[in-house]
Amino acid sequence: MASSSTSVTPSSHLAAKLAHPRAISSHFSSNPNSLNISFPLKNGSFKLRRNAPSITLKTLFAHDPKAAVVTKDTWEKSVMNSDAPVLVEFYASWCGPCMMVHRIIDEIASEYAGRVSCFILNTDTDFPVAEVYNIMAVPVVLLFKNGERKES
Repeated sequence: MASSSTSVTPSSHLAAKLAHPRAISSHFSSNPNSLNISFPLKNGSFKLRRNAPSITLKTLFAHDPKAAVVTKDTWEKSVMNSDAPVLVEFYASWCGPCMMVHRIIDEIASEYAGRVSCFILNTDTDFPVAEVYNIMAVPVVLLFKNGERKES
C-alpha cells in the first residue's frame, strides 16, 4: 500500500462561505488520486492537497497547565499533608465547564505560587476520592488547610 502525504497550504482568496459540511465537501475532486479539500475560514481558507510538499504545523496556542494533577495515590501526600493551603478542582475530561474552571485554577496557581498549592483531580479515574467528599457533579473546587476541608 503506497503512503501518501497530505499538506496544508494557505489559499490566496478570502472565503465567503461559512464552514458548512456542504461547503467543505463541494471541494472534493471526483478523481480519487487527486485530493484537494478547502476549509473556509474567517481570514481566508486552507487547502489540503495530496502529493504536495509536506510541512510541519506548529501549535500556536498551547495550554501550559500550572495546576498539578493529583490522584488517589498522591492525594494523602499532596493534599492532606501539605503545609500550605490546597485548592483542588474535581473535574471530568468530558465536562466543558470544567475546562473553563481549569483556566481559573491555573491563574490562581500562577498568582499565588508558593502560598497556595493548586491541583486537579479527574473524578472519572479517581472516583474514590471524589466519593469521600460527596462530589456528585463537576466541576467542584474545594479548599483544604492542614488536611481539613475548609471551603467549596
